[in-house]
Amino acid sequence: MRVGREVRLVARPAGLIPGPGDVRVVEVSVPSPAPGQALVRNVFMSIDPGALMHMADLSMLDIPHFELGATMWCDAVGEVIESASEDFRPGDVVWHRFGWRDYAVADGSLFRRVDPDAYPSLTHHLCFGIVAYIGVELAAIRPGDTLLVSSAVGGVGSIVGQVARLRGAAKVIGSVGSAEKVAYATEVLGYDAAFDHHDEDFRLGDDLDVYFDSVGGRQLEAAIDAMRPRGRIVVCGQTAQLRSGVPTGPRNMMTLVRKRLTLQAYYTFDHPDLVPKFEEEFPQWVRSGAVVVAETVVEGLENGVEAAVRQMHGEYTGKVVLKL
Repeated sequence: MRVGREVRLVARPAGLIPGPGDVRVVEVSVPSPAPGQALVRNVFMSIDPGALMHMADLSMLDIPHFELGATMWCDAVGEVIESASEDFRPGDVVWHRFGWRDYAVADGSLFRRVDPDAYPSLTHHLCFGIVAYIGVELAAIRPGDTLLVSSAVGGVGSIVGQVARLRGAAKVIGSVGSAEKVAYATEVLGYDAAFDHHDEDFRLGDDLDVYFDSVGGRQLEAAIDAMRPRGRIVVCGQTAQLRSGVPTGPRNMMTLVRKRLTLQAYYTFDHPDLVPKFEEEFPQWVRSGAVVVAETVVEGLENGVEAAVRQMHGEYTGKVVLKL
């Protein structure tokens, strides 16, 4: 019988960052698949700050969270090495949600076969392209729009600006966390301009048509002041509040009313109608080089939690992927 490793939540952290003993890597026996199941050897898994959030008890918020004593989960890509399902055979590459482990054994319905040649790298199947794509669609980008993107070299933001440009945005501005990331946004991702949001005196103009927000806090407040009347704000996250653990809402909500701004938050799974369109367009953009998938690859299951913490502190560029 095979032996694999799994990452389990032993205790809920007192804060956002898990302490010693809160998370444990354990060795387990890996069974052969039962009828209808497949056994997958994971190759890559997704790392994102949400993993830290899911360690808390989120039942009051109706948000899925990790169960105590259970193996954590996330998106992953792997290879079928044994199958008792008529839908899969050894060698198939699949996407699934059984990350944080070396091997996944589950019913075949919980795996989705992917084309290993759809992207230049298997890691691209874990990028946040669908999150960015849906956000741009909801923003209803119009030719000539000026767009501001928060966390503009992060897993989502790095793609938002590029997709918005393909949809006709005339000017794309990025908010980032360092001078090095300013250079990356403008020189690699094609942003027209970028700035370090740590600069206390950062200022925006008053000509924004769209703001893509995954941070909140003072960046959202500044964007509201800089929006044109009837501008659109699309929200997919609030990392400023996640980092601080305290509410970080903007203080200028009357400006939002005065300007008749639209503010829309979204979850990716609320928009299955956009998935076929995404699957048709996005891989072609990546293969042609029209969209650059920024990513950082970290090696070793034992380093996954530390990678999530470092990502939360802005130490990486692009989508963070763990190689098992």
